[in-house]
Amino acid sequence: MAAKNILMLVGDFVEDYEAMVPFQMLCMVGHTVHTVCPGKQAGDTVKTAIHDFEGDQTYTEKPGHRFAITTTFDQVDPAAYDALIIPGGRAPEYIRLNDRVLEIVRHFAAAAKPIAAVCHGQQVLVAAGVLEGRLCTAYPAVKPDILQAGGRWAEVNETFSNACVDGNLVTGPAWPAHPEWIRSFLELLGSTIKP
Repeated sequence: MAAKNILMLVGDFVEDYEAMVPFQMLCMVGHTVHTVCPGKQAGDTVKTAIHDFEGDQTYTEKPGHRFAITTTFDQVDPAAYDALIIPGGRAPEYIRLNDRVLEIVRHFAAAAKPIAAVCHGQQVLVAAGVLEGRLCTAYPAVKPDILQAGGRWAEVNETFSNACVDGNLVTGPAWPAHPEWIRSFLELLGSTIKP
C-alpha cells in the first residue's frame, strides 16, 4: 500500500469521535492526515463535542477534547491530497458557509478522489453541490438536505452501524458506523490490513 495524503476539514465543535478516531486510525496504517479549519493555522486547536445516543429524540451533546490543527487553512492546495474526510458534529453547519471549503470539496469530487463524510459532514457536500444522483447516508436529520440536493438516500439500520459506498464516496450516519465506514474508506485508499 502506498501511503496517501488525506485532508480533514474540521471546525469548532466537530464531533469528537468522528474527528479523533479516523485521524488516529488513518495515521496508524501509515497515511498522512492534515487537519484544517477555516480561520485557523497550524498549531491551533478546535473544541470538539461528544454526541451520544441515549434514547432521546436526537443525540445529546457533551464537551469533548481539543483537536489539533496541523495545517494552515489558507495554505491548503487540494491538488496535493489524495483523499478528503469530513467529520460531523456542529462544525459542518457553519464551515459550509466558507467558499474556500466548498472549492476544496468540489476539487475532490471533480477529480473523483476518495471522499469520506459522516453524520452531519454531508451538509458540506450538499452545500458544495456534489451529491446530484449520488447514493449516500447521513444522520437522519440531514436526509431532507440530501434529497433536496438531488442525492439518493440509503437507509441504514437503527444502530447507525453501517455505511454506504457509491464510487469514490463513502458516507456513514454517525460514529457507531466507524468500523464499516473507515474500513470502506481504507479500501478506496487501497489500504490493506493484515491479520
